[in-house]
Amino acid sequence: MSHTPGLRQAQKQRTRQALLDAALLLLEEQSLSSLGLREVTRAAGVAPTAFYRHFRDPAGLGVALVEQALGSLHATVGAILTGTAGDEERIDRIVGLMAGYVRAEPAHVRFIARERHGGVRPVREAIDAQLRGFAAEVAAVLAAEPASAGWSQEDLRMLAELYTDQIVMTASAFLYAAQDAPAAEAEARVASAARRRLRLIALGRRHWLD
Repeated sequence: MSHTPGLRQAQKQRTRQALLDAALLLLEEQSLSSLGLREVTRAAGVAPTAFYRHFRDPAGLGVALVEQALGSLHATVGAILTGTAGDEERIDRIVGLMAGYVRAEPAHVRFIARERHGGVRPVREAIDAQLRGFAAEVAAVLAAEPASAGWSQEDLRMLAELYTDQIVMTASAFLYAAQDAPAAEAEARVASAARRRLRLIALGRRHWLD
């Protein structure tokens, strides 16, 4: 009997994840605003009433998907930005991370790309909050670098937002490049364009105080 609460918690977590996985699969073909609760529970293989034990409404499920899609990237992005030998190494790491992330999690990337400007306000706000969190973390890393000497907090935040926006744009571009033929050539073009844009940001940073 002592193990019963643990078993219940594990079952609850499995059901919650089943709902998230089912929703993510369904969202490959539609937007969150058109997703029906019964559609999700049917795909997850649970009763409709089970949905409300985990999420208040479809918007709440969407917010959980945002946290799942972007939450794990915080540590990875921080690791990319810190400990790099120079701009080119940082650029290669950013582009490589985005290419790998899109290959591993295309459904999550598609969901974020579609819902960032979608019709469900709580989800838009959750994505915006995650991206603002990324920008704050990036700004903190940049502030500690010698190249940021003399920069105002406002300008450091602006630079961090440029990097964050470029990371998101690159992920979306890799996602759609994978649908083109031949995919390898399309992805190479995306990688090349991303590197050029990131070099432009790095060049602007070096001369900003001029």
